[in-house]
Amino acid sequence: MRILIAPDKFKGSLSATVVAQTIAEAFHEHPGKFDLDLCPIADGGEGTAEAIITAKNGSWVECQTVDAQSRQVASKYGLAAEEAVMEMSAASGLARVSDLPLDPATASTYGTGLMMLDAIRGGAKRIIIGIGGSATNDGGTGMARALGFRFLDDQDTELENLPLDLDRLHRIEKSAGVFLEVLVACDVTNPLLGPEGCTSVYGPQKGVEDFGFFESRLERLAHIVERDLGVNPAEVPGAGAAGGLGFGLMAFCGAKLTSGFDLIADLIDLRRRVAAADFVITGEGRIDAQTLHGKGPMGVALMARELGKPVAALAGLIEAREALASHFDHLIQVKPDAMPIPEAIQNARELLLAASRTLTARLTTPTSADAR
Repeated sequence: MRILIAPDKFKGSLSATVVAQTIAEAFHEHPGKFDLDLCPIADGGEGTAEAIITAKNGSWVECQTVDAQSRQVASKYGLAAEEAVMEMSAASGLARVSDLPLDPATASTYGTGLMMLDAIRGGAKRIIIGIGGSATNDGGTGMARALGFRFLDDQDTELENLPLDLDRLHRIEKSAGVFLEVLVACDVTNPLLGPEGCTSVYGPQKGVEDFGFFESRLERLAHIVERDLGVNPAEVPGAGAAGGLGFGLMAFCGAKLTSGFDLIADLIDLRRRVAAADFVITGEGRIDAQTLHGKGPMGVALMARELGKPVAALAGLIEAREALASHFDHLIQVKPDAMPIPEAIQNARELLLAASRTLTARLTTPTSADAR
């Protein structure tokens, strides 16, 4: 039996590659029964760069940048030929500032811009950037400032404390730099503004409390971008990703947004690999109602269903089973119900291996009941 193992990461504990390797370990305990194809995936969030660089057989570049609260940090991005592949979370991610109190008024994407600038100076002709997991709500202004855009007040004085002083923005001066093609891998479809925008939907996890204040600053930014740069991508699906970085990359860099999952699927030839499999396994840290809206495991499941392949999901936590049941032949939760989440994260690999053995038992004993 040929098994395709195509999981996303278990956020906070295991990378997608380690998840795939751990699932495979359970199948290796049955020599001769299974032919395994390991295929880690991503959907635009953390793990996107690893998946792309692995698929392209690229290398990693280290650079100095800053985190969302302007502390010096070392980061890395991938390089394949003249194409740089990076994740905004490597510089401006929430995990980078987890040791600090949340402060969305000062959290900036400046460090993301520094990574992009490093790639440009290194000769990259195209940048692919995943924009999940941000700590920011700055509309991409920090990124743009790192790339040479100037944000001025009504006295033509440059605003250096962005996004803190964004409410004083009066004029934007274009960068004199030469920009390359930018492709954004994004797993959400939120616009910049409104009840489904970045402030309303994702602001709370970044510490936003005064929604009106943060919303008004982004409204002001969108208005001035339209007047001074002649574009207004605020309503484009994905503009609200990463605290409006999706908007900023389109507005300041002319970037194109694409489905993170679709991008990865094309690069790793996922359709062909699903078609060649007898059984497909996917998963990630949490599978719930949000999984139905563009997350990686759902993309794998839909492709498997389309090609007539049975599919299983392994996840740390599984919610909304009734809504998910029609998409998966097996749903197996890794975390025991009574185990606290921190303990489960600490023991994620051992728990995943045990859950994978449960799945292998089902596949090697076809008459056993499928206890979803």
